[in-house]
This record gives sequence, C-alpha cells and structure tokens, in this order.
Amino acid sequence: MARGLKFKRVLLKISGEALMGAKQYGIDYDTVERIASEVKDARELGAELCLVVGGGNIFRGMSQAAQGMERASADYMGMLATVMNAIALQNALEKIGVFTRVMSAIEMTAICEPYIRRRAIRHMEKGRIVIFAAGTGNPYFTTDTAAALRAAEMGCDALFKGTNVDGVYTADPKKDKAATRFETLSYHEVMVRDLKVMDQAAISLTRENNIPIVVFSIAERGGVVGALTGEGRFTTIIDA
Repeated sequence: MARGLKFKRVLLKISGEALMGAKQYGIDYDTVERIASEVKDARELGAELCLVVGGGNIFRGMSQAAQGMERASADYMGMLATVMNAIALQNALEKIGVFTRVMSAIEMTAICEPYIRRRAIRHMEKGRIVIFAAGTGNPYFTTDTAAALRAAEMGCDALFKGTNVDGVYTADPKKDKAATRFETLSYHEVMVRDLKVMDQAAISLTRENNIPIVVFSIAERGGVVGALTGEGRFTTIIDA
C-alpha cells in the first residue's frame, strides 16, 4: 500500500448537489474543477479511485415521482442526469492530465463505455480514474445503492461519501449548534437511528461485504486526501 494511506482502492460517491456549488441548479464548473483536482491529489498519493456521481443537481427521480410522474420513467431520467455529470467530471479530470473512463450501466457507446466489471478493474490497475454513470441501470435503486454495489464489485477497501458536512452528526450542525460529530458508528446504529447517511439498501450492502463507509466534506479543500490519510475530519462507519 502506498505510504500514508489508510485505504488503497476507494470508491468516491459524489452527490449531484455537490456539483452545483453556490448555484440552485445545474453544474458549477469551478466546483467540478476543484473536485477533479482533489481526485488528482488522491491519485498522486498512490490511491486507486473510482467514482459514482448522482444526478440530483439536474433531475431527481423520486421528487418527480412524488409529483405524479411514473417512478420508473423518472428514475431513468435521473440516470441520464448522472451521465451528464460524469462527462463533466471526466472533462475536468482530463484537462489536468488524469486519464479517465466513464462507464455507464445503460449502454450509450457513442459517449462512454458500457459497464463491464473486469474492464473497469483493469482501468483502475492501469492508474485510470473510472466514473460509473447511470446508477445500477435499474429504476427504484438510488445512486447510493449503486455506489455500494460498485464498491463491492471493484473490491474497494472503503466507500467515501462526500457531503456538505465533515461527518455524521447527532443533528444538523447548520441548524443545531449543540450537534456533535461521531468519530465512528456501526452499520447497525446508522440503521436503528435512521441516520440519513445512505439509504438502507446501501448500508446493508456495505455491511454484508465489510466495506467501511467514510463520510467527509467534499466542500472543503483537501477533504479526499484527509480521509485517505486519516488526517482530516470524518466519520467512519464500520462493524462494531
């Protein structure tokens, strides 16, 4: 394992909202470029990285379904939004010299590769960043569940969940000044307390495959490297 790293192979889950920056909608390219530079820094430490990106900055299937759209159709539209985000991240990474492949669970060969597990592993072994798009390719599954699934398939040492706060708190730290951050939690505690870290399917999948979840702030410079080296602020979810 590369010197100073707690984890060698990591899946980084980035929400679509993280790409908005200060905007209310869409993609803030300055934010995308900053996240890309964080990924490059992590790779230069010797980490093997793959990414799953959400699509909530463009289209959120569940909210549209709540307004009357058929859930499956809404989810497919959300999957297409993740492909747009993945291409934006790929562009930002390749601009700074990082070889990147986008692999989609829904075939669209004109713009990205189809997801093939063994090919994805080979890309990572060659030092390329792999961005998994279109979720699992199935409606009714969130991109959190897709992240847990791909982390298991890639044999990742950890799943990094980049959020707007530096870990899991007893309450929303932006609303409650008395909220305190957990250093560690068990999968069971997350499910029993109904902590909104990831959905239950994703938590169950990481638990079954013994994949730690590291929750950190993607909004802060150095967040990815800090979580990789253990020097930053984050919450680790592991078996008790």
